[in-house]
Amino acid sequence: MASEYNPLLEDFVFPPFDVIEPRHVRPAILSLLKKLESDLVELEETLEPTWPKLVEPLEKITDRLSVVWGVVNHLNAVKDSPELRSAIEEVQPEKVKFQLRLGQSKLIYSAFKAIKDSSNWENLSEARKRIVEAQIRDAVLNGVSLEDDKRQRFNEIQQELEKLSQKFEENNLDAIKKFEKLINDKKDIEGIPATALAMAAQMAISKGHEDATAENGPWVITLDGPSYRSVMQHAQNRSLREEVYRAYITRASSGDLNNTPIIDQILKLRLEKANLLGYNNYAEVSMENKMATVNKAVELIEELRIASWNYAIQDMEDIKIFAKGQNEREADKLNHWDIKFWSERLRESRFHINEEELRSFFSLPKVIDGLFSLAKMLFAIDIDPADGVAPVWNDDIKFYCVKDSSGSPMAYFYFDPYSRPSEKRGGAWVSEVVGRSRALSHDGALSRLPIAHVVCNQTPPLAGKPSLMTFREVETVFHEFGHALQHMLTKQDEGLVSGSRGIEWDAVELPSQFMENWCYQRDTLMSIAKHYETGECLPEEVCSKLLSTRTFRAGSELLRQLRFASVDMELHTNYIPGGSETVYDIDQRVGRRTHAIPLLPEDRFLCSLSHIFSDQYAAGYYSYQWAEVLSFDAFSAFEEAGFDNDTVIKEKGLKFRDTVLALGGGKSPLEVFIEFRGREPSSEAMLRYNGLLKSTAATGG
Repeated sequence: MASEYNPLLEDFVFPPFDVIEPRHVRPAILSLLKKLESDLVELEETLEPTWPKLVEPLEKITDRLSVVWGVVNHLNAVKDSPELRSAIEEVQPEKVKFQLRLGQSKLIYSAFKAIKDSSNWENLSEARKRIVEAQIRDAVLNGVSLEDDKRQRFNEIQQELEKLSQKFEENNLDAIKKFEKLINDKKDIEGIPATALAMAAQMAISKGHEDATAENGPWVITLDGPSYRSVMQHAQNRSLREEVYRAYITRASSGDLNNTPIIDQILKLRLEKANLLGYNNYAEVSMENKMATVNKAVELIEELRIASWNYAIQDMEDIKIFAKGQNEREADKLNHWDIKFWSERLRESRFHINEEELRSFFSLPKVIDGLFSLAKMLFAIDIDPADGVAPVWNDDIKFYCVKDSSGSPMAYFYFDPYSRPSEKRGGAWVSEVVGRSRALSHDGALSRLPIAHVVCNQTPPLAGKPSLMTFREVETVFHEFGHALQHMLTKQDEGLVSGSRGIEWDAVELPSQFMENWCYQRDTLMSIAKHYETGECLPEEVCSKLLSTRTFRAGSELLRQLRFASVDMELHTNYIPGGSETVYDIDQRVGRRTHAIPLLPEDRFLCSLSHIFSDQYAAGYYSYQWAEVLSFDAFSAFEEAGFDNDTVIKEKGLKFRDTVLALGGGKSPLEVFIEFRGREPSSEAMLRYNGLLKSTAATGG
């Protein structure tokens, strides 16, 4: 009998997202693992320490798994369902088992060592040398050198960690879904902007209140990003802000969704794993694929903390004074749920800018037009809509083709822009569908073309209007597009180091943060800021004011990020599982040095900090700041050239494309940066752009 058709096992160029169902996952993954196991056995029996007999067949095995599992993982993030969760839970142990078997293959490890020790080593390209060195390093970190009991324990830990991080993320999503605040009284929603009310009414309709309207309610507030932020920034009802804030910082910290025991177990197992591998702590393991060392990361965090502290204290003072000026009773005892609200009022007063009114000038179609024009000007590429070429998982998804200046396709990407709290996890990210690779090219092409997902969670179109964005949402789209560009514009044909693969993790945020900087460049801003109905440009004086808001509360915002970087580092260096200090004690201690007012004793934000408990930023959150130093410095090269000098800007753009965006992991990020900038990076530009250069001594603990 013919086996049932399974779309996950088809030889696709673009994944058949429209027909993949949870029931396909188990049979597809099990069948694929069986096939890959026999491919691996064959490789081990026939391998030689050469590129065609070792690296290319190995790349084919790892790629097949990462592409198919990547599709499943992607659907898990954007189209969550109980059926998909249980399918993943069922096959995940088998997938991890195979990855461990592959990662611990002594034959493959020895073959890579033989390449490194051979007389031909010096003749290899830099990219190939980095592949060999990374394979040797990763094999050791995967436990290849461990014997018997130790290896068995290592494998048990890996299985458990994979399960725990999956559960952490599920709890987080469920906790966000669980919180609903139904509001019937108009008095309670005073101050909340029309866009947010339309969204809250839409949510109410989906919960069975079919007569809900933006004007008259009822409204349902959730912890989903756009909803939460609108309440914190705009709701005049202080007790509503407090209720929503408390729910937000304690989500996934109680009942059957409590992530606390999961965090404890993850940290305990990471430490045990590090010890098995011969390291003192997990941060040392993490630093094996970073530019920084533990000490250098800690030094950067402290340097930036000191530079920001006095500014953050002043920020707090400013909003207290402002609130007092409005005769607010709460001014003397401002709390966490007041800060965003009063900051927004101060910003409106100081710069005469209203975020809600600005939305009309930032409609998604016009922002995307401006972004693509910028990419064309800087990198000599065209981005054309290609809807219908590839199947999608939701009708809102857009599909694009990236072409070079001669019109040849270079890459493709999906864009999933809107928030869908019932099935899509929060945040914004880029993930690869496939990477560029010579070994995996087909149909006579020189290289397989890269394909990416760009996922955001912004305000959806409401009441017949396009998606009208906050400036923060605009920055997010630029940021994620920067990641996608590095994946898509790579010239690297060695698949194991193309795009952002093989790049030291603390440098991967360079292109994303670099692109964000363009939002604050006048010409770029004017090119995206056009009224969605009339097409008129943002008035000149509003543009100037918006540009000058860049440094508003920059010290406070940077300190907030440094709290996460700092607590992440502490938990993975000095924390002793089961010791006298809990993870929350450490967070409180760090909070005293990174927040102008102490964290609430019940703050459990760690329970939703997916970056370090279910993503790849463990002992690596500092990477955002590390890469920010690089990205601001890179951007300042364009400023030095003069933004009105088109010829030089285009030259610099091509140079950035041919270094940072093109070289992938085939060259060390420091060398790539020097090749672009002509010197080593300096933190001066980052502090200057954030208005933090003048600060002197700081304390804060």
